[in-house]
Amino acid sequence: MMTSNALRVLTLAALCATGGAGVALAGGLDSLDAFVKNVKSGRASFTQTVTAPAKEGQVARPKVSGGSFEFARPNRFKFVYKKPFEQSIVADGQTLWLYDVDLAQVTARKQAAALGSTPAALIAAAPDLKALQAEYELSDAPSADGQDWLKATPRSKDGSLQSVRVGFKGGVLATLEILDSFGQRSVLQFSAFEVNAALDASAFAFKPPVGVDVVRQ
Repeated sequence: MMTSNALRVLTLAALCATGGAGVALAGGLDSLDAFVKNVKSGRASFTQTVTAPAKEGQVARPKVSGGSFEFARPNRFKFVYKKPFEQSIVADGQTLWLYDVDLAQVTARKQAAALGSTPAALIAAAPDLKALQAEYELSDAPSADGQDWLKATPRSKDGSLQSVRVGFKGGVLATLEILDSFGQRSVLQFSAFEVNAALDASAFAFKPPVGVDVVRQ
């Protein structure tokens, strides 16, 4: 079953598709600025590695998953996990749908309440860096691994998100690292981007399959 932390990771990643593809940029802040201004839609593949803190005397065992997603600013996206388990998250602008194939269960939440002030919601709706800086401390991080990095730290200390690092390569988002307050680290790596793809609104429509349980929250 999709946990609230997993949802937070997904919603954070869902609209971080690219940043000013094909443009030579000076750093992570410039890349984010270009993303907010220029990227309206897209699709990509992803691989996600989640590592929880190791218990005493044990070795941390990362969990790897992967799939694809599509998004259309400001508030529509579809995130599909294909392995190791089939799960989908679809935001149609009003409702956030979570579908777990193995459990044959769909959870429906009001999108605004479910996303709240998550980085995904902010990045999707923010018109510029100034709007983001009202909620997050944003700063360039040292370049590494051929990527320009940005660090975002929530100004509010009430949530479970500790920090986010975003890596851009050649102006395109390459890596997203999320650290929560429990010490769990999620790393998402993106590939095969199609920037500003022509996506129909029907791509983000969701209808619960016949026979599954639907839980509304």
